[in-house]
Amino acid sequence: MELLAPAGTIEAFEAAVESGADAIYIGAPAFNARALARHFSLAEVAAMIDHAHRNRVRVYLAMNSLMKEEEITKAVEELAALEALKADALIIQDLGISYLARKFFPSLRLHASTLMGAHNSLNVRQFAELGFQRVVLAREMTLAEIGQIHQQCPVELEVFVHGALCFAYSGLCLFSSYLGGKSGLRGRCVQPCRRRYTWGGKGRSPGSPAGYLFSMNDLAGLELIPQLRQVGVSSLKIEGRMRSAQYVASVVKAYRLALDNPATPAVLAEAKELLEQAMGRKPSLGYFKKAQPTDIIAPQHSGNIGLFLGKTEKVTANRAQMTLKEPLRLGDRLRIHQEGSGERQSFTLKGLWQGKLALDKAAAGNKVQLDLPPGAQWGDSLYKVDSEEGRRQAAKNGIQPGLFSKKVANLVDPRKLAQITHFLRISGNRPAPAKTREERPPRAQVPARGQMQDQAQGRRGVAQVQLPLEWWLKIDDFESFKVQLPTPPSRLVITLSRQTFAQYARQQKRLTPYRRRLVWALPPVILEADLEFYREAISHLRGSGYHAWQIGHIGQRLLFAADVQTAPAVGEPEGENHPPGRKKGRGGEAPSEKLLLFGDYTLNVLNSMSVQALAGLGLSNAQLAIETDRQNLFDLFGHKNALPMGLTIYGLPPLFTARLASSFFKYDQPLVSPKGEVIVLKQCWGQTVAVADQPFSLVPHSIELAARGVAYGVVDLSHMRPRPDELVGIFRQSGQPGRGGSRLRTFNYTGTLL
Repeated sequence: MELLAPAGTIEAFEAAVESGADAIYIGAPAFNARALARHFSLAEVAAMIDHAHRNRVRVYLAMNSLMKEEEITKAVEELAALEALKADALIIQDLGISYLARKFFPSLRLHASTLMGAHNSLNVRQFAELGFQRVVLAREMTLAEIGQIHQQCPVELEVFVHGALCFAYSGLCLFSSYLGGKSGLRGRCVQPCRRRYTWGGKGRSPGSPAGYLFSMNDLAGLELIPQLRQVGVSSLKIEGRMRSAQYVASVVKAYRLALDNPATPAVLAEAKELLEQAMGRKPSLGYFKKAQPTDIIAPQHSGNIGLFLGKTEKVTANRAQMTLKEPLRLGDRLRIHQEGSGERQSFTLKGLWQGKLALDKAAAGNKVQLDLPPGAQWGDSLYKVDSEEGRRQAAKNGIQPGLFSKKVANLVDPRKLAQITHFLRISGNRPAPAKTREERPPRAQVPARGQMQDQAQGRRGVAQVQLPLEWWLKIDDFESFKVQLPTPPSRLVITLSRQTFAQYARQQKRLTPYRRRLVWALPPVILEADLEFYREAISHLRGSGYHAWQIGHIGQRLLFAADVQTAPAVGEPEGENHPPGRKKGRGGEAPSEKLLLFGDYTLNVLNSMSVQALAGLGLSNAQLAIETDRQNLFDLFGHKNALPMGLTIYGLPPLFTARLASSFFKYDQPLVSPKGEVIVLKQCWGQTVAVADQPFSLVPHSIELAARGVAYGVVDLSHMRPRPDELVGIFRQSGQPGRGGSRLRTFNYTGTLL
């Protein structure tokens, strides 16, 4: 098996090479999902690849961030540069970036990022069909599930074996984005899952139980290497592009020892000692052994990396007193966790005293005073994340002068870039010119407001209210269908689950008026054990005449593979295998009714290249990513798109989706963060999801959305139990942004998606 190490700095890169990594992954100069780290220059990347190849080490570039429309040209330039540099592989999340790579840079080897959410064999097979030669599996997989995937999928499998764990499925976390526009899918996560939460809400009593309910312990799978080999894993991945060179060196050495000396107890003990020097969080086996592990979260502990030094006992003028639980010396790197706000700061210790005596170092058990950054308070937690000794040794080893500097002039052929730009321009798939947010949208061809309201009376006397764009209603429980409808929806979307499938048999009469416009939606997470239920349910519903479906993950299209018409592969002409205008049915016959396949917002589409990719896979329309901002929407709709595109305009989207259902979770009760943010945990389609306490709404902006070309707006009542008249009130706010209309959030639409 390959040992794959992280490197966020040149020092960490050199440490990984020296410590025995077979391959190293680093962030691409742009578009990598650790945007908060320092970007390497192309000159540095070129030198790192040369140095690694001289040492028979491979280098993978993580180009695994979502791409906004205005970034397409930049992405093309970066792909061209990485092809010229002969990177061993690119790790990709965005369907648009993979489309560009396959179409224009076919020599690049592609790995599907864990952010693409490969949690079952269908997903992995789909990525293989898209040209990915390796798939990084979701971190929530058990050993048994990995083995099942390996048996069914002829593609390399990579798994995270050590380092930080996210609470949510990667690729399905909107937590950081929803709370301030800093998208985890674009590498800017502020880690709200590491905060301390309190059960309660408005009027909660003092002393309500609180904890770090979503702060995961670190993964440590050292002892499972033989089992991982047995189930077919090709690459063992260490997490940690934000970690120190000392951490990288210690962890890589430990896993190198274990890989080279299997079933040797003394060597395993030595490797475990090396891991203790890495100063990570409390170790856990993650999900490898159990689908519901009990050791993966310690809610009473903050989950910070490093050795816990203790809590501050007295703070005066940025100097704190505390009793040390671990030894400490000047020059150590520390991190303070401010319990009141949940904020964290890292710093280098520059002052240490015992009484009036200045110290260079202090032993565990000593009561000392030490300098802290501004804002520290009594009761804050302090951690040692790197030792002065380790940092001094790293500096002593140093980096050879000039080793990581290489000239990269004339790296990319300008004629090739010009050809690609020309193709994108004539095909209509090109980034629109930048527009300011102050620019007024064109006048919409929609009814005047007086014409939109009170046009007709429903059977119960409810005034009908028209939206200026086609609207779809989505529900996850037939009980939600009891809401009063302001006007009939163009589509009724029902999430398919064991619950709704059981309810369906009793709802035939109510569904009769919607039979031709009903869409069955698949949830974004379908575990391997649940695939058979979905196959049988889909077969039954298809046989009952339901032909419109919405997929929550691109791999789910394989559930309909017999009926889906796909575009020719890149470079393949239309011909006998892909006759234009013809759809293949089961057994090669035309299906009795045309299949319509729609894409949900969980496909994370932010750019026209992703739209092009979905069109090539046979989708009829799709939704734009729910976290988009107005400017990106303007850019995307500023030119021709390959598919009609919709947008969720009202709802409670899951801020995170997680497999874990811990015994200390309380569902349907509010949770409050130190910043006053309120979320509610719910159980849906076998997963734990968190939603905000109030829905967001773009209904007041619906005239602008229609004018820009949004094909339909989705009103999503999932995860809520709306009042009977709720939609009527929401629809009356159409066209009233900022004028006494809705006070609900707009997600990122009126802000900026970072």
